Formats: sequence, structure tokens, C-alpha cells
Amino acid sequence: MVESWLEEIMKSYNQESYDSRNSYAAQLHMPGEIFQNLVWWALKSLPDEILVGLDIDFNKRQNPAVDEYFRSEQQVDGLFQGQGYLIDEAHIVNRGDSYSVHHLPEDWTDDIFAPSRGARAGRFTHWLHTHPNAPAIPSGADADASQETAGVDMILGLRFSPTGPLPWFDDVEGKRRILGKEAVPKQTPKAAKQFFRHNELPVVGIAPSGHVIHEVQLIAFHKTGLGVNVIFTDTDNLPYGWNSMLEKHG
Repeated sequence: MVESWLEEIMKSYNQESYDSRNSYAAQLHMPGEIFQNLVWWALKSLPDEILVGLDIDFNKRQNPAVDEYFRSEQQVDGLFQGQGYLIDEAHIVNRGDSYSVHHLPEDWTDDIFAPSRGARAGRFTHWLHTHPNAPAIPSGADADASQETAGVDMILGLRFSPTGPLPWFDDVEGKRRILGKEAVPKQTPKAAKQFFRHNELPVVGIAPSGHVIHEVQLIAFHKTGLGVNVIFTDTDNLPYGWNSMLEKHG
């Protein structure tokens, strides 16, 4: 069950994904329940970053009607491994600082196939790593690591409080994709209201860890540098906000 505030910001993100669809070379559909787990895992692993391997189910295709609806004028078919199939599995593979998190520990490598699969051993199709209290914009190390990815690389950026040893780091240039910039819950928990008044930051939700979440960012990209459009889907394999988008755009 996806929390209502997270569902709301995924709706907003999907609308932006539609509006900017022609800026992307391909699309990737992310189940909302898996994305919720990624956010929780990221916060529970603080102050470390985490590396998550994501796999697809070749028996579960993306909804063809949704594919067509979000199709880009510059769509590249066959751009990456697993294109057109739903993400079905996610596992935390490593945690550490921004320099070490991209490397796989020995228990996640396959001795038989590792040399041909590269530094990440290729056990998973897609990879995601987190940027705690920093924008979801690739660094040089992120770009280098993506060269070993058969599918796509994703970065999840979270702005939260209390920050602990990780104050918000914003001194980086690049395109940002923010989930629900306007999606502040109508019923904000008391603790969040008090924090909001004190810090003048928007509050989009409260995590089970107790962190107040101010901003969630997500980007996806292919190793060639081409951007991949992410669409969040519900248990019916439809985008969050699907009905309202059809009413608005047809």
C-alpha cells in the first residue's frame, strides 16, 4: 500500500513526464510500491548512500496504451536491456560513501560471469543509487559507473530533516526532476507543521523513520547520456493520475 502523500507526488511527476516526453529517448515504468521501498531504504541507511539492483519480469510488459501515450517523438526502441518490461524486483546491494557505493561487494558478484559483465557483475538489469540531502544529478563517478549498466541508471535525491551530518548540498549544476513541487499534504502532521514554520521549507511527507521529507527527486539515464522518462505505475499497471491525464489531454 503506497502512502497517500507519495501517491500524490507521483501523480505530479507523471504529469511532468507527459508534458516533457519529447525530451527523452525512452521510457521506464516504475511500480509505486517498489519506489516507496526505495525511499524508505534510503532513509533507513543514512548517513550512507545505497546502491540498489533492480530486475525486470519478462512476463510483465509495460501497458502498451501507456507506452503509446508517453511515447516521445525521438523514441529509440531497443535502447537498453529490459526496455518495455516492468521492474519487479529490488535489492540493496551496497551502502557507503559516494566513492565506494558503486562497487559490488564479493557476495553480489558471480565468479563465472563477472569478468565479462564488468565491474557491477551485471546481475541486475537496472541500478539506482541515492543522494542523501543532495540533488539527483550525476557526478563523474556516476557517469563512469553507468558504463557497466545494461539497462538504465537512476539517481534518487532526497531532501529531509533532521539532516544529521548531511546538510543540504545544492552546489551542483544539471537538470532536476522533482516529484510534486506543489504537493504539500492538506493534513500535515503536527511535528511537520512545527518544523515547517521554523525552517520555511515545504513538507511533502513523513517517513516511517521519522524524517520530514521536503523534496524527492528522481532521474534516469542511459550510459550514452540520453535521458529516460520515468512513469510511476499502480497495481493495475496504469500511471498514477491516469484518469485525470486522459480527461485533460485525451
